[in-house]
Amino acid sequence: MRKWWPLVAVSLGVFMLLTDVSIVIVALPDVGTGLGMDFAGLQWVLDGYALALAALMLGLGALADRHGRRRVYTAGLAVFALASLACGLAPNGPVLIAARVVQAAGGAAMFATAMALLNLAYRGRDRAVAFGVWGAVSGAAAATGPVAGGLLTEYLGWRSVFLVNLPVSVAAVALALRTLPESRDPAARRTDLPGAAAFTVAAGALVLVLIRGGADGWTSTPVLALAALAAVALVAFLLIEARSPHPLLDLGLFRRPSFTGVLICGLVYSAAAFSYLPYTSLWLQAVLGQGPLAAGLTLLPMSAVAFVVSAAAGRRLATLPAALPLGGGLAVIGAGGLLQATLDGSSDWPALLPGLALTGLGVGAVSPVLASTAMAAVPPERGGMAGGALNTFRQLGQALGIAVFGLVLHDGLRTSLAGHPAVPDPTAAAHTLSTGHLPAGTPETLVRAAFATALDHTLAAASLTALAGAALVAVLLRPRRTPAPASPTTTPTPAPRLPTPTG
Repeated sequence: MRKWWPLVAVSLGVFMLLTDVSIVIVALPDVGTGLGMDFAGLQWVLDGYALALAALMLGLGALADRHGRRRVYTAGLAVFALASLACGLAPNGPVLIAARVVQAAGGAAMFATAMALLNLAYRGRDRAVAFGVWGAVSGAAAATGPVAGGLLTEYLGWRSVFLVNLPVSVAAVALALRTLPESRDPAARRTDLPGAAAFTVAAGALVLVLIRGGADGWTSTPVLALAALAAVALVAFLLIEARSPHPLLDLGLFRRPSFTGVLICGLVYSAAAFSYLPYTSLWLQAVLGQGPLAAGLTLLPMSAVAFVVSAAAGRRLATLPAALPLGGGLAVIGAGGLLQATLDGSSDWPALLPGLALTGLGVGAVSPVLASTAMAAVPPERGGMAGGALNTFRQLGQALGIAVFGLVLHDGLRTSLAGHPAVPDPTAAAHTLSTGHLPAGTPETLVRAAFATALDHTLAAASLTALAGAALVAVLLRPRRTPAPASPTTTPTPAPRLPTPTG
């Protein structure tokens, strides 16, 4: 048993950081009520975490290679624990959002070093078992997050979803210091701090544009300034990476269609499969009157089916051409979104279950194949960079999805409430409803119908995103033909020269 303690130490940290992506979903209405947060603030509770994970993953991986992977991992655990305490004690929305960003910084340190630590701690068959368990833990985190969040929120209050991390973090630090070997890469590259900073500014400004554009107007001065900042920072990032001798992301890899395809898949997968769930939770709690635990259990079919499919068929899926499980999985996710987008004013929670289960089927097809496809798409020496880039794009997809689908939901609410005598200010009513509160004086039947229509629009947008991504991924990941070798006994017929495939 002693040999598995390093696996336990790494799995505890990864379980916490991945659970904290989803555990907050069902707690959002209570968070909004407790801290008086508006719709944009609630979005940032989720987006601040996802963006920080996306922005810091690559840089912290390079830092760990230079200064010690165990050191960076345990430092990440300590930062995660202290930030979780700050989240649980936050007196207002801005403090909570700032603490979530710091929490994600600790999570990024853990996530960036986890695979390298396991790779060093185990060999041969033990290594295969360790990575299998690590993958199962990652799936279990997604499955248990909403249910655990609902259970804690309903019986102990929303602050407990953060405070529960403290004892787990203490145990993980103690185990890590006792059981994980220290390792460094003597030939490690210097950390590309300018590139990391430019990427962080570009991603953060873009999400701010999407969140503030709907509220302030797309032509308002702050939104236009943020859009310009995002564009300048993105150009700066591309120039820095193109000229850096040790880039965070080798832009030359994008000449490989398979690498581009797998990053697009990761981005679309996270956006289309998960980013609408906070708004589904709002409908379940604010409109249908479910408690946090019931809302978490309603969302369980998606993650449960995904976990079963991934565990039962993951090895077989990995033997297929990548375009089939990845492109096909995205198509199934899109179909699941369309199946959910059939709500009306009389709908109740069971109407979501078939679509959630179908979405889970697609998630279970994509999940076990994504990382291995990313590794296979690049030379072996770029494997770490490919893994980091994939994780970055997945978190960026979630952050952008939450912002874009929030726009769709808010616009759908405002449009559905407009023109009714009982709603003199549809914009204010939509704002109130999107924070989990019922507008005063608005008939319940109108509220149910308006939110169902707005959620239908949101689910349809997620579905179309998945279907478009499926088509693009299928094209980029399609098997490339290689020229057949000429027969030694025959003279080949001259043919037009074709470009050499790069995928």
